[in-house]
Amino acid sequence: MSEFRIHHDVNELLSLLHVRGGDGAEGYIDLLQKHRTPYVTTTVSAHSAKVKLAEFSKTPEDFLRKYEELKSKNVRNLDPLVYLLSKLCEDKETLQFLQQNAKERSESSASTTSTTTTSYTLPQTSSKMSMQELDELRKKLGNVTASSNAPLPAEVTRKMLRDKHNKKNPTQPNPVFPNWVYDRPALLGDFITSPTPPGDPAVAIGTMPLAAQEQALVEDLLFVLVGVDGRDITAQPVLGRQNRSFIVDSTLDMSVKELVNRILPVASYYSTITRFIEEKSSFEYGQVNHALTAAMRTLMKEYLILVTQLEHLQRQGLLSLQKLWFYIQPTMRTMEILASIASSVDKGECMGGSTLSLLHDRTFNYTGDSQAQELCLYLTKAASVPYFEILEKWIYRGIIRDPYSEFMVEEHELQKEKIQEDYNDKYWDQRYTIVQHRIPSFLQKMADKILSTGKYLNVVRECGRDVTCPDAKEVLYTLKERAYVEQIEKAYNYASKVLLAFLMEEKELVSRLRSIKHYFLMDKGDFFVHFMDLTEEELKKPVDDIVPPRLEALLELALRMSTANTDPFKDDLKIDLMPHDVITQLLRVLAIETKQEKSIINADPADAALSGLEAFSFDYIVKWPLSLIINRKALTRYQMLFRHMFYCKHVERLLCNVWISNKDFKQYSLRSPKWFAAAFALRQRMLNFVQNIQYYMMFEVMEPTWHVMENNLKTASNIDDVLCHHTSFLDNCLKDCMLTNPELLRIFSKLMAICVMFTNCMQRFTQSMRLERLSLEQGTMDGPPTQSEHAEEAERKRLSTKFLAEYVDALQSDAGFEATIGKFDSNFSMLLLDLLDKLSIYSTNDCEHSMISIIYRLDFNGFYTERLERMAIERSQKAAA
Repeated sequence: MSEFRIHHDVNELLSLLHVRGGDGAEGYIDLLQKHRTPYVTTTVSAHSAKVKLAEFSKTPEDFLRKYEELKSKNVRNLDPLVYLLSKLCEDKETLQFLQQNAKERSESSASTTSTTTTSYTLPQTSSKMSMQELDELRKKLGNVTASSNAPLPAEVTRKMLRDKHNKKNPTQPNPVFPNWVYDRPALLGDFITSPTPPGDPAVAIGTMPLAAQEQALVEDLLFVLVGVDGRDITAQPVLGRQNRSFIVDSTLDMSVKELVNRILPVASYYSTITRFIEEKSSFEYGQVNHALTAAMRTLMKEYLILVTQLEHLQRQGLLSLQKLWFYIQPTMRTMEILASIASSVDKGECMGGSTLSLLHDRTFNYTGDSQAQELCLYLTKAASVPYFEILEKWIYRGIIRDPYSEFMVEEHELQKEKIQEDYNDKYWDQRYTIVQHRIPSFLQKMADKILSTGKYLNVVRECGRDVTCPDAKEVLYTLKERAYVEQIEKAYNYASKVLLAFLMEEKELVSRLRSIKHYFLMDKGDFFVHFMDLTEEELKKPVDDIVPPRLEALLELALRMSTANTDPFKDDLKIDLMPHDVITQLLRVLAIETKQEKSIINADPADAALSGLEAFSFDYIVKWPLSLIINRKALTRYQMLFRHMFYCKHVERLLCNVWISNKDFKQYSLRSPKWFAAAFALRQRMLNFVQNIQYYMMFEVMEPTWHVMENNLKTASNIDDVLCHHTSFLDNCLKDCMLTNPELLRIFSKLMAICVMFTNCMQRFTQSMRLERLSLEQGTMDGPPTQSEHAEEAERKRLSTKFLAEYVDALQSDAGFEATIGKFDSNFSMLLLDLLDKLSIYSTNDCEHSMISIIYRLDFNGFYTERLERMAIERSQKAAA
């Protein structure tokens, strides 16, 4: 069972039982995972569990009857369920809780139904019901129960199956037998019941001599054994799936009657088998049931030959009732087994794989009876032929030809082109799926490999290459499972090898992934420097004012004028302007299926004035079949990583520009440089933070994780391994880059916002200084300067510098610039400490050891250590209180 299925089942069980609090689903899932065993323990102890439950039940006979009924229908997982229930009976505490839970649920359902408008007419409780009224009520209830349990008529069932098939395959309607096949009951070979029994009722058989009685009954029995009513033995009408019963003349001698009753079950078996063959040979019931009925017909021919030989003896006067019993006994066991199988298939409404499962289980159940096992083996081999033909086409060529929906793999009509467009597209998972009840029990262990084998070959076929497994051999049913298991293994290995080689060598999957890494993970440094220089002015505009073709042209220029020009797949890189900034996009993704989802989706749009830098992203064109691996979901993850790093790179450039502009201040001897030193120090701390975060993401997260994925791809044996390694790479990158934790993401986005606001403030201040400087420094010299002019120029520069310094001091004192820088500093320090503290908690509690390296890099000299320790102490004191 997959981990996802365990999560789903545990959550569903908790919701059904209304369990709240505790460790939640995760605690139970961990326990289940820890105590899982590869061994099947339920098959051994199912009998003892059944006995234990029968003893525990208030109505053991009803329980055992229901168990046998479900067993006859070949209900899957019945024994494991019985084993589980027996274990629950032993646990008194759990049993008490379940009883209380059932009581609460029944009370709540009763209160719900009491509010409905349905009314029932019940007899008054004041007066007792008479025996006649009680009998009438009993009959009515019996009729209702019988009608509810009665199976649908064969015509209705056939029509339902036909409509279901035609709806699924409108271009290939099912062939249908002509109506006269069903309208002429004499063609069926079963009893034709008439309202009046044949023969002369005036002559009672009991008045004849014993020898005459025996002779008459031998003739009657020979008729009854082939589905024709006799004079003194008549068949009763059959309701639903009941066994045929007979009425024997009551005046018959008791000794003769006893011997007749021993032979009559064979006639009942014959009737059951004949009805099953006639019904299930219709096209609507599928090829497996048709093959099974064909095998049964063959066996019934031998039975009819025996009856014909007995008739020949009877005409010669050589057949007595004892001899008939002697000759019929060997056939009796065969007919009983055939009738039992027919009844089980009919009751369980089995088709395709479920029919084969039933036959396989019967074959194994008769291990001690060689004759019965050989009979069941013959039937299973015959019935499995059409199923194995479908299986062979699937595992050897990747084609499904299943006109009657019997095969374990079901095909769904999905468009592979949507993989590149739809984020939630699940082509690989949902184009072909396994239908559990169609899996034969002897192929259950190989079901996943059978599905994967055909899927792999189908992908290669859809690329225009015809593939056929070179080791293709006919798959035959056998009790030695290893025979067809080896065939499936060979086909699986071939299909895995063909598709993997096709993607890796012909489609150059690794080169494609490396190309994506160059751009989305910012592997080509010179390209990005050149690209950001070219597009800086364009990306500063609001997103609605940006001209996408201009950006595409600048991208093309940057690609051609950098080392990215050597990339053969560079033309597949495209520009994409997103409707949200990266933080909003990530928070929306993380809020899916949480309490915050509705509030985040319905929040006021904060991206109305989105700039080009915030909306910018790359996109990549991927064609089939590479889109199986690099689908829209994977590309969206790449885009999230790229946008996150691209914005960090943008903030770093802003801070570097501030550093460049601040170099001009060194020539001014400011009288109060304290506030200026604080601004420079804060700028450096911000730059150190942004650069270290980038270094951590690129060299401590992405690069090592990429190398791990690259090595794993070299050893991958099939496409599912490739998908798993690629998805794992992206998930690890997103997690270690703090993009999957909403709390860390919010703190980080606030830090980036403070850095941007600080750079804007510093740039405005620098710009005002430059304007003042330009007004003070006006060139006055014409021609080469003289010595006196040199002196005047020097004096003028000294005075302009002095006036500029005074202007700056006045500016900062008037506008409260020092207080603004102090506020930036305190906010940045507070958020950075909060980020380091949260990282420390996550790295300790959640064992995210990779994140702790950010703390070491940002707190390289122990500057924040004391404050972090103080925060940890306060947190522990609060927890203790």
